[in-house]
This record gives sequence, structure tokens and C-alpha cells, in this order.
Amino acid sequence: MDNAQNNMPSGVSDASFDDVSDDDIMPCGGVNRRNFMKMVGAGAALAAIGSGCGPDGGGIPAGRRRDVPMGKLSHRTDPKNGNKLSLLGFGMMRLPRVARKRGESQPDTNDLDQEAINELVDYAIAHGVNVFDTAPVYCKGFSEVATGKALSRHPRDKFFIATKLSNMRPQMRSREASLAMYHKSFEDLQVDYIDYYFVHNVGNHEMFQERYINNGMLDFLMEEKEAGRIKNLGWSFHGDGDFFEYLCGRYDWDFVMIQLNYLDWGNVLGPGRTNVNAQHQYDIATEKNIPIWIMEPVLGGGLAAPHYRAREHMVRADPEASAASWALRFAGDFPNVTTVLSGMTFMDHLQDNICTYSPITPLTDSERNMLLGDVMEVMLQHRNILCTSCQYCMPCPYGIDIPEVFMHYNRSMNEGNYPVDRQSDGFKRARRAFLVGMDRSVSPLRQANRCINCDLCTQIQPCPQRINIPREMRRISEFVESLRVEV
Repeated sequence: MDNAQNNMPSGVSDASFDDVSDDDIMPCGGVNRRNFMKMVGAGAALAAIGSGCGPDGGGIPAGRRRDVPMGKLSHRTDPKNGNKLSLLGFGMMRLPRVARKRGESQPDTNDLDQEAINELVDYAIAHGVNVFDTAPVYCKGFSEVATGKALSRHPRDKFFIATKLSNMRPQMRSREASLAMYHKSFEDLQVDYIDYYFVHNVGNHEMFQERYINNGMLDFLMEEKEAGRIKNLGWSFHGDGDFFEYLCGRYDWDFVMIQLNYLDWGNVLGPGRTNVNAQHQYDIATEKNIPIWIMEPVLGGGLAAPHYRAREHMVRADPEASAASWALRFAGDFPNVTTVLSGMTFMDHLQDNICTYSPITPLTDSERNMLLGDVMEVMLQHRNILCTSCQYCMPCPYGIDIPEVFMHYNRSMNEGNYPVDRQSDGFKRARRAFLVGMDRSVSPLRQANRCINCDLCTQIQPCPQRINIPREMRRISEFVESLRVEV
């Protein structure tokens, strides 16, 4: 039997699939391209469609090549050491992968596209980017290797490299395992010193004690700093607000990384979510004179493709600006921020981000009020699953592509293809678009209905965003199954 036919969801006929056009699976906003153009005007519509709604979700029109300035990228001086850090840092968590058929990649396979990674790194360095941030756990464990290969082709004084002691999993927390991870980073990155080294993903007293104090690893890292193999020692935070304040005052840190974006600014976004209130964290670190690095300024791409009603406010303010550029300007607008890390999978991502920071244009009061007012109101009203595609929950032993399931769900909500009201005129169209889009994005054998609630996705390595993954999988599975029943 033909694979596509064999994968046809129950309750949806062949005619239903044939009847779904590109205008049904809408790029932005619950209306098709033609009607959207009529509503907001051709220029604004094209800008909105191109911002975060291309095939790669990159925040600018697919395939667009911009006039990217040379030599104008903003840099900030690290007050601890005088380093001139590019305000745009290259996060090596979401690297390009070799083209493959859905579902064929094995969990432990290095399917990173080294040639594409080299091209991105070369372009970034040529345009002034000098901060590259990786970790042993990124990209199924292959990010450091790929980063090392790409950067080793450049003089060592052209870049600052950051990596982490990612001993989150129980089997990695012993001193022996942690030391092995530390030394392997040097080998994989092909360096004899690391510019910025993180105590990775700390969130509460208990975990910090087990992972860094009881095994003596924090003392070891401080000795390595004294020896010059670590130039700067800091920490990245996902966790309890009280612990953040404690840790800021407990040690003489060289820097700290926090999650900061306009959606996290001053907000508590849900039950069990403790990685919140970036404003409070920024103020505490600033008071303690700790330079700040920013992660998730675009929330794993979520703010590059926000809800279409939020996007409408941005288009009215500046029809030419991508949604991602608004998020990056917000994150880079604070004086104690030394670098803003962005995962840039495609050249379009990199070019748009370089343009945004070449140089950075400070937000006006009205622009900041728009992001923290109208835009945030829409985003909080239409809450997504706050997944940033970090892949910490992967691999699932039952083959579920957890981040991609969440990504399709969020994308459907943001684009207006979220079928809820069965009495509405657009329900059938949205239903078709949601189901077909799901099967196009995620192989049926890797969808939410495969979840058996084993909870390994959160037990092996806690979700940095504190998402209850099994609960969300159950909810999405039930929602999808309800849609598969003919209306």
C-alpha cells in the first residue's frame, strides 16, 4: 500500500486531503493570503506573511537575501575583563541537519550538516559575530564536535567560545562522569582553553548541591579558572526565583545567563513554571554587578512567529521589521546585557539578526509599550505550549517527536488554524488544515497518541520550561482524535 495512503488519518477522506490547498493552510492569521492582502494592504501583508511564517519559521521571507552591513554589528564591553563581545551571539543548539525523510533519523546519529554549519559560522565571523555558545547535550550530543570543526578553521583570537558542564542526568552527576564531560569538551571543541564556562541549568539548592558541591566540581572549576583553562566562570539559570537571588550573592561569578524576552518580562506564565519574571532576575544580577547573557530572546522561534493578532500590531508599527527583530531589540535594549544568544538554523535567520543589531536601534517608549501591552496581551490570551525545541526531552523511547508535535500545535494556534468552535463557518477548513499540517510535519508513528505516560521525558532531564510533557501529549492526542471524527 502507498505510504501516504497508509498514513491517512481515520475520519478524513481522500477528498478532504485533496481539498486542502496552500491557501487553506494559511501562513499568517486565520485568513488566506488573498484576503489578508485586502485587509491590511499589500505592503503590510507581505511583511506579515514573511515574518515568522516561511517554511523555516525564520522570521523573514523564505529565500530573501538582504543587504547585510559589514562592520556595523553592535558590541558590548564585558566589564569583568574588557572583552568586546558581539551583542549577537551564535547559539549552537539548533544547528542545520542533513535533509532526510521524516522519522528515519536515529536518536544517536549525527545528522548535522557540517557544510551548512561552516557556512553560517564563516558568515557570522565575517560580519562581526564573535560569541559562540554550545554544550555537550546540544544536538543529541554533537554540537560541540560540529562547533569545534567550524571554528577550528579560524584564528583563535577571532572568537569567544562558551560551553557548559551539562551534568543534569543522574548518571552524569558523579565526579568521574562530570570530569569526563569537562575534558571531552576541550577535545571536541579543539581548544586548550574555554573563554566562558557555565555551571549549566541550575534551578534549586538540592540539584546544585548534588551536581556541583557534593562532588567537588565547583571547586574543581574554580581551580581550572586559576590555571587559565577557564577564562570566565558563570552559570545559566532555569529554576526557582529565591535560589537565583541566593546564588547571585553566594559566589563571585563572572557572568550569568538568564531567559529574557518580552513575554517573560515580569510575568508568571503558568502553574509549575518557575523560570519566570526576567525583570526580577535582570534587576538582581545588575545590583550584584554580574554581566548578563541572554538565552531564548525569541523563545525557540516562538516569538519569530507569534499569534497573528500580535503580529498585526508589529506590522502597523513597522511593516518592514520581522517579528524576530522586535524580540531581539527588546532583549538587547538593556545596558547590563553583554550578549544575546540566538539559535540560527538558516542563513535567513543569521542575516536578519545581524541586520537587527547593525547597529541595534533602541526601542522607543511607544514601541516598548506596544510589546509589553498590546502584543503581550494577545500572547497571554492565546497561550502556546512554551516549548523552545531544546531537545532535552529527546529521544523518546516510543519515538514521539515531542518538540515537533508542540511546534505544529503552536503554529496552528498562531496562524489561526486552531479548530475549536464546531459551529463556526471556518471550522471545517481549520480542521482540515490542522490535521493535514500535523501529518505533514510529524510522521503518524511519532505523534502524540504514541505517548504511554512513562514520564521518561521529564525524569531523565528536567524540561527547562517546566512543561508537563505527558499531560500535554494526552491533551493534544485527545484533541487530534476528536478532530479525526467526521463532523
